Amino acid sequence: MAESTPMPARRFDPWPATIFVMLAVLAVLFLLPTAGVVLSSLKTTHDISMGDLWSLPATLYLGNFREALSNPSVHRYLLNTLLVTLPATTGSITLGVLAGYVFAKLPFRGSNALFLVLVAGMFFPPQAILVPLFRMFNAVGLIDTLWPVIVVHTALGIPICTLLMRNFFATVPNALREAAIMEGASEWQVLTRVVLPLSLPALAVLAVLQFTWIWNDFLWPLIFTKSDDKRTIMIGIVNLKGQYSVAWGVQGALSLVASLPTLAVFLFFQRYFIKGMTMGAVKG
Repeated sequence: MAESTPMPARRFDPWPATIFVMLAVLAVLFLLPTAGVVLSSLKTTHDISMGDLWSLPATLYLGNFREALSNPSVHRYLLNTLLVTLPATTGSITLGVLAGYVFAKLPFRGSNALFLVLVAGMFFPPQAILVPLFRMFNAVGLIDTLWPVIVVHTALGIPICTLLMRNFFATVPNALREAAIMEGASEWQVLTRVVLPLSLPALAVLAVLQFTWIWNDFLWPLIFTKSDDKRTIMIGIVNLKGQYSVAWGVQGALSLVASLPTLAVFLFFQRYFIKGMTMGAVKG
């Protein structure tokens, strides 16, 4: 009877453990600012000013949340942010859907070059157009209104929306479109009744990305608004002050409150989010 050959000893691979440690360190570094905001929101301004920030509070102080939510200016900040975010998100996604469908299903001479020019807008530094945009909106009397913020966010969102939707529409078989046209459907009906129902993952990705980006924006509201009643929530957080110093605890509480809408949007679309990121977003 032949002797069985011994199994070779498995060599220890250090890479999985190394990667795990690196990811754990990055996760801790990423969560440290969030932990600081949470701790500051649960402490008094006196405790924070005395340097007692990173220790766990002996008792949960909720006065910062009551002060933030009872401030009439905060209500206006939230309303202004909503008035900017909803139309800008809807407008950029709508225009991105229309442009993406044309580039994917209705190509024309020069469409590829035009698509590259449009997508190049993603890499255009917004700081380079601050002064021209300010002068343009000032000339038409729109400074210190929400309209410039809405228009700029809509325009800046078109490139990423067009790129994602064009790539996703390219995965939809042309046979579906041809069959619908043979049945008498117009291009608009093909888009709205055939293609869009299949595009929920891509639309979810865009809704989450655009809503989060616009809601958290600080630059454009700072440039285009002056009066306090036109400020958005991110500017409002910075403007909150105590009687004699910066209200760190109230700012931390308001920061957590301001993050809830973006978290709610992500949770609402999460069933489509990962699928959309791995389908249309990676197909060129």
